Amino acid sequence: MTLTLTFWGTRGSVPSPGPSTAYFGGNTPCLELRTGAGGLLILDAGTGIRHLGRALLERAHGAPIVADILLSHAHWDHIQGLPFFAPLYEQGHEFTIRGAPDALGGIEHALRSQMSGAVFPVSFDAFRAQVHFRALNEVERGDGFALKTIALRHPGGATGYRITDGNSGAPALVYISDNELGDSHGYASAPGWRDALVAFVRGASLLVHDAMYTAEEYERHRGWGHSRYEDVVDLALDADVRRLVLFHHHPERSDVAVSEQVAACQRRASERGARLEVLAAAEGTTLTV
Repeated sequence: MTLTLTFWGTRGSVPSPGPSTAYFGGNTPCLELRTGAGGLLILDAGTGIRHLGRALLERAHGAPIVADILLSHAHWDHIQGLPFFAPLYEQGHEFTIRGAPDALGGIEHALRSQMSGAVFPVSFDAFRAQVHFRALNEVERGDGFALKTIALRHPGGATGYRITDGNSGAPALVYISDNELGDSHGYASAPGWRDALVAFVRGASLLVHDAMYTAEEYERHRGWGHSRYEDVVDLALDADVRRLVLFHHHPERSDVAVSEQVAACQRRASERGARLEVLAAAEGTTLTV
């Protein structure tokens, strides 16, 4: 069986629609992951989830939609689309919002707070679908998938996911949305954190990783929780990854500039004598794992 991944939101920090971002997309993070057994995982709930919701309803033709929504963390760009996710307002559907055990309480609080009367006209309790909150274990199994988690280097914390179809040795997707690979103070990372991350990523068929900054930009944003393009390529190479997808694009990065960074990353891989395919996440793109 295979996993099928579709990008619905690829941009970081704030939505950035417009002619200069139309190709790679201006919506904030949201990915749809389908398992070979028909299970549905939604990775993050940025503004891209609005378009996903409409597509799910069209495909369902009135049948129940059941999905796990895996939130990497509760920063605004990863949850701001949930109030506009149309299936939540219809009876018969069921969604389980998942997060790391130490973060789940904060995630629920953030989701409810962003729909409080002071900032939004509709309350969280207006949802008519079944909505559950459930903590993720370090190792999980679900409808046609197996999942492992890892803590990331991001202010307030974030979680990365390694997902396979559940079979031993099956190709893996690793999703690491917000993560700082560079040297920065302020994180409680244990010694050897990078070695642990390389081991977590190792051999992945597809790595989707935060690649928000150029080297020059990063020097002005150390400690903000995001990575340089060069560091992401080096991680992929050290972990023997087959395909790298640059993700969480800077909101000011044009399509032309993103394409230039893809080419630079591909050159960096080639200079190391590696056969690594480098892509940039683009809304509407579907990849198989």
